[in-house]
Amino acid sequence: MTTLLTIAPQRVLADLIVQPTTRVRAIVRDVLLVVGFALLTAAAAQIEIQLGFTPVPLTGQTFAVLLSGAVLGMRRGALSQLTYWFAGLVGLPFYSGGAGGWEKGTGATMGYLVGFVIAAGAIGYLAEKKHDRNFATSLPAMLLGSTIIYAFGATWLSIHLNLPLANGDQNAISLGVAPFLVGDLLKALVAAGCTTSVWAAISKSK
Repeated sequence: MTTLLTIAPQRVLADLIVQPTTRVRAIVRDVLLVVGFALLTAAAAQIEIQLGFTPVPLTGQTFAVLLSGAVLGMRRGALSQLTYWFAGLVGLPFYSGGAGGWEKGTGATMGYLVGFVIAAGAIGYLAEKKHDRNFATSLPAMLLGSTIIYAFGATWLSIHLNLPLANGDQNAISLGVAPFLVGDLLKALVAAGCTTSVWAAISKSK
């Protein structure tokens, strides 16, 4: 017999979906959410601008990563990005430019892919603590997520390309962080605005 679930509090936006009445339905719902946000990240990755001076392109991926954490919460958010990374590793054209495969998934941008998982989990944890319901707390959460992505991305880029992390004329931060600061700040602002606007609309409708 399928075990009935206790109705959980609405901790994150994903919990606003009709609460399943059985464990199987709850699992199916969560799988669909995880896969859905993995696909959203893959679609956002196709919005890219090659900068020429760095192997890291400017893409829409990070916006999807920020949203996945805020909407899904810690576990489902992190799992959605892990699913995205692994789907690309096995050859699906999920990475920027429709790329996929082991070489791409473990190449120069692997640090960012690992960072996606950690960042989505961190933002999701803060969302579960209701940081996504107020712009003043949602924006710092999004910026924290971006910082995590940068930290993992630049560190691996330094190792992969045998470059200093921060010293010298050419380093990992100048290639993998500095060119994206303005764009990622805008993504964080929009992501924070999206989540807080949805929660505000929900509050008014009650």
